[in-house]
Amino acid sequence: MSDKDLSQCSLMELFRTEAETQLSLLTNGLLALEKDPSVRAQLEEMMRAAHSMKGAARIVNLGSVVKVAHAMEDCMVAVQKGVLQLQREQVDILLASVDLLARISQTPEPDLGKWETEGKPEVEAHLDKLASVLKGEPVETARPLSAAPAAAVATPIGPAVSNPPTQPEQPAPPPPSPPAPPPAAGASSSPIESGRMDRVLRVKAEHVNRMLGLAGESLVESRWLRPFGESLLRLKSLHSDMERSMAVLRESLSGLFIDERTETAWNASRKCLQDCQELLANRFTELDMFDRRSANLSYRLYHEALACRMRPFADGLNGFPRMVRDVGRRLGKEVRLVLVGEGTQVDRDILEKLEAPLAHLVRNAIDHGLESTADREAVGKPAEGTVRIEARHSAGRLVITVSDDGRGIEIERVRRTVVKRSLTTAETAAVLSEAELLEFLFLPGFSVREEVTEISGRGVGLDVVQSVVKSVRGTIRVTSERGKGTRFQLQLPLTLSVLRTLLVEIAGQPYAFPLAHVLRTVKLPREAVESLEGIQHFRLEGKRVGLVSSHQIFGHPEPATQSGSLCIVVLGETNQRYGLSVDRFLGERELVVQPLDARLGKIKDISSGSIMEDGSPILIVDSEDLIRSIEKLANSRSLHRLEGQGGGDAKRRGKRILVVDDSLTVRELQRKILTARGYEVEVAVDGMDGWNALRDRDFQLLISDIDMPRMDGIELISMVKRDRKLRSVPAMIVSYKDREEDRLRGLEAGADYYLSKGSFHDDTLIRAVGDLIGPAA
Repeated sequence: MSDKDLSQCSLMELFRTEAETQLSLLTNGLLALEKDPSVRAQLEEMMRAAHSMKGAARIVNLGSVVKVAHAMEDCMVAVQKGVLQLQREQVDILLASVDLLARISQTPEPDLGKWETEGKPEVEAHLDKLASVLKGEPVETARPLSAAPAAAVATPIGPAVSNPPTQPEQPAPPPPSPPAPPPAAGASSSPIESGRMDRVLRVKAEHVNRMLGLAGESLVESRWLRPFGESLLRLKSLHSDMERSMAVLRESLSGLFIDERTETAWNASRKCLQDCQELLANRFTELDMFDRRSANLSYRLYHEALACRMRPFADGLNGFPRMVRDVGRRLGKEVRLVLVGEGTQVDRDILEKLEAPLAHLVRNAIDHGLESTADREAVGKPAEGTVRIEARHSAGRLVITVSDDGRGIEIERVRRTVVKRSLTTAETAAVLSEAELLEFLFLPGFSVREEVTEISGRGVGLDVVQSVVKSVRGTIRVTSERGKGTRFQLQLPLTLSVLRTLLVEIAGQPYAFPLAHVLRTVKLPREAVESLEGIQHFRLEGKRVGLVSSHQIFGHPEPATQSGSLCIVVLGETNQRYGLSVDRFLGERELVVQPLDARLGKIKDISSGSIMEDGSPILIVDSEDLIRSIEKLANSRSLHRLEGQGGGDAKRRGKRILVVDDSLTVRELQRKILTARGYEVEVAVDGMDGWNALRDRDFQLLISDIDMPRMDGIELISMVKRDRKLRSVPAMIVSYKDREEDRLRGLEAGADYYLSKGSFHDDTLIRAVGDLIGPAA
């Protein structure tokens, strides 16, 4: 379904939308009847769904759908009248009918006509099976289609495959046919829904994201009023100081003669000061009230915009009951799916990415975790195994748990497999804890199964599950109890647009570390730092943790003096940790994530940016990229020591460069590159800001963009070259404009160098700066 108004949709688009809804109702109703044939509450709803499907198909001339839907409706009528009692094999046929209708409705429009010709034998064969169901005759059923991979289910035309090749160890999503399309928050599940008069507006995800970004900026902007109000308080305090000074002056003049003119002027001055104080007090009160209203309105606006991205957790699980039923049938196991927290609100992007990992964990639980019926009864368990999926909010995080009541994981078997596959030595494996051994399950290719089945055993899957969870800034942990079951817990952010972070200061600049990737924060005495084979480390929970300087990682000169305790951010996994020494901790903060300009490409160790409450920019660290950078330096033996490294260089003053650009990301990128080479860098947000900085301080080089508000780069450079004191300062233009006429225009204005951002690289910039002013020192 395309993201446009319903009035602009074709009849076929409307049919596909309705088919998704009606097929979902049929699937859920059949599963309910299979569990309890006496429940008839959903029969009428199923009959209406089949009837609506038939009517809609007749409008778009899909005769095959009309025939199958009509045959299914006849079966429902027979069940309602008590003529037909549905058994499991008959439910299989009816569910296969749902799959067939889904395959037809999902077929591209140019190929739909083939169902009336090439697909006719398959449709007729299926109608024969439905006729046998209606007569109560035994029917040979094929293996459930939904247990096959999605590609097999979605085959447009041709006979169904009774035993399709499967690769279920890959985390594939649940079958596409049963689920209904996910509704937006506060909207109905479909734009076509019987008996509903709600108006539904379809909005593109990118528009919702843009609205959320603007709401976040509005929230930040509203907080700028607070420091402005504080400046008015300082002005009010200065007025009070002035009034006291005037009183002291008046007292000191009390013995002297003051003429009438001076007395009049004095009184007028005092009256003017009192009026200013009164006006300032009134305006401050009004500003404070406006600040509160603005902040409250922006806060509400932001959370309403955020709610547009949120969906109930159940929206991502529509196909799971059918999948559990079919996988259980294939494995000969009785399985019950329990869903808890279906109404828990989840970010739509997170929910979409979680469907495949959760489906894989559920299939694993049925295949690996649950015992056969005979084995369960032998140990006193109910014949029916339970798989439980629970979602809840906890401490500002989304926690999803997938658990089963099966046999659990045999820890000693994992220990033997680790040694057998040479992942560690027998001596090390013997002392590993249960939690450490279970972490091996997430390694690529790791499996404790000796045999390979269609469902699992190839060791492919959990590593992909972990990768997907990490991609949404989450973590996954597994626990198990022998004979009682296994439990996977996913901890995820509530939304991808807001990030809980730890703020730190490095070389006077703030950086944000996602809290999900911060294992610990530590304040450590310097004498606790040890050195082994040239690598510094410290002890944490009895284990060595490598120590790295954040100044080296982010390209800042080391501070000249280092005293006091070390502030350390511990990153990495349980068995591979690194401590990053920062200058100081600034506290925790929720930040609205602002993506970096795609034209900049991937910036090393940085994932995105944000804006602080006072409007200042901050870079958000890419934790995984940062760990890779640390490992690279460690492997090459290039890590600096924290004591005395770079201290002498830091005392020498580098050449000062002014970077003028209205793009936050471009400014920060250029500052980072130049600072890493020893240059001192200041930044300005536009030409006017840059012009004021040039007149106020000395710089050895000006680097400017062209298109900027208030004053563009061409005007700035022209003014610099006309100024007698500044004309000797070299000027470089770095711009996205790379046409020859743009280059000539910049050089004519007086620029000494023109660099295109389209061909921008670290070395290109450094070479250009070196050509103009030489190295930093």
